[in-house]
Amino acid sequence: MSLLGGYLSIRTVAFLMFSVFAIAALGYSLGRITVRGINLGTAGVFVAALIYGCFLYNTLSEQLLAGGTSFANSALKIIENMGLSLFVTAVGFIAGPNFVGNFRKNYKSYVMLGLIIIATGAVSCILCILLSRGNAVIADDEFIALMVGIMAGALTSTPAFSAAKATVATEHLESLVSVGYGIAYLFGVVGVVLFVQIVPKALKANMVKERALISISKSRIRTLPGGLTEMDDFGLMPFSLAAVAGILLGSVKVGDFSLTTTGGCLMMGLFFGHLGHGGMISLTPSAAALKVFREFGLMLFLIGAGVAGGANFIRYFEPVYFVYGVIMTLLPMTVGFIMAKRVMRLNLLNILGSITGGMTSTPALGTLINVAGTDDVANAYAATYPIALVLVVLSSQMVILFM
Repeated sequence: MSLLGGYLSIRTVAFLMFSVFAIAALGYSLGRITVRGINLGTAGVFVAALIYGCFLYNTLSEQLLAGGTSFANSALKIIENMGLSLFVTAVGFIAGPNFVGNFRKNYKSYVMLGLIIIATGAVSCILCILLSRGNAVIADDEFIALMVGIMAGALTSTPAFSAAKATVATEHLESLVSVGYGIAYLFGVVGVVLFVQIVPKALKANMVKERALISISKSRIRTLPGGLTEMDDFGLMPFSLAAVAGILLGSVKVGDFSLTTTGGCLMMGLFFGHLGHGGMISLTPSAAALKVFREFGLMLFLIGAGVAGGANFIRYFEPVYFVYGVIMTLLPMTVGFIMAKRVMRLNLLNILGSITGGMTSTPALGTLINVAGTDDVANAYAATYPIALVLVVLSSQMVILFM
């Protein structure tokens, strides 16, 4: 018995499902290991997926008999995109009711912080190129393609990665962009996850006070009219409708740029969450359903991205390139944090939420919500993310074209 015209066997599906849930079980266990109050949390799933990809990716490819490596990549991409759709749509719904008021109050800071983070990442990439290009063992155009891939991975930006591949001239250079992305993506994820945990502890932040500050800074929650019709007990219909609209919006291209599934689903989640209802029909999923979708989506995303990233990481790893990625991850966050705190005078949770958006870091937002103990940090993420998304795509293309 088989599925999809005999290409996908029941055994194949079972092995893929087994792999996903085994990684999740191990990853969450790993994420609970705490050292001096710091742990990986849900990002432990990403580390487990990377380890799986490093050592068992070939086994996965052999079990997915329909097409070997190419089919394994397709299966992982489906898992990754499904997870992203669930996660960012849920985040949009959660942030939606307070997003407009919060953005109006702090929009200048969000725009500036997104600009500072991405500009710092691009400048650090350019400096690494200028300082090392003469010593590289590969040609200049190859080195630039590799470094832009590292920048995209360090900033965990799939749109920048895609834009860079579309901008380079040959398939060979595309492969080097992929190599750089795979090398830097590990620390790009884990580094931001650790940053949003270490900073509050280093500053000895009073989280009760910080939660009060970010709550004061949000707009008043709207009162929805009574007697709204719920389409189902959990709000699956409006959630699904927002996800469909987001996927369609994300597929629209202007030149080489698109919002992608991530940006499209975030925008539509924000829109539906802000709207709240259409006539007398509720467009608001239950809080419990949104939390489940947010966590389950994040888990799927980390597994899909982690397994594929692990296969590339062990294949192409070079210590010096990893160091470049660390620089391009830490420097933008550090500069952004200092500017937000010293110049913009934002409160701590707004700063950290904006940094996760500016770094386009989906996993770090999930961690920050747990660290902060409030979903309100999603407002800052949602406000900064679209700005950073556009800027990082443009930056990756400009470095390739003008270096």
